[in-house]
Amino acid sequence: MTIRKVIATAGAPAAIGPYSQAIQAGGLVFVSGQIPLDPETGQVVQGGIAAQTERALESLRAILDASGSGLERVVKTTVFLTDLGTFNEVNEVYARFFPHAPPARATVQVAALPRGVGIEIEAVALA
Repeated sequence: MTIRKVIATAGAPAAIGPYSQAIQAGGLVFVSGQIPLDPETGQVVQGGIAAQTERALESLRAILDASGSGLERVVKTTVFLTDLGTFNEVNEVYARFFPHAPPARATVQVAALPRGVGIEIEAVALA
């Protein structure tokens, strides 16, 4: 029987719906999509897509750290963008967080994201 463990940390924004920040199960950590909310204020970070990307990845890092994993153990991410025209800017920030052997990734454009943000990032990592 697989043990399912809820992961939660104050280092990332609290869930804004009926979901967990992450679930650890079967040797993997499944991190819910992170949008660029300041974990202390719950407000969307200002400063454009680069700042939003950085905040989403910082939240992802905090959740993975709370699970005992880390960015270096991420095997797959999905990046949701409201404007694929920001792809290069997002990649510049993303590359700083995954400088060596980056994980597999899908990037898709969507019509809208919660709270009107420009990016959401989810991940699967080794526990």
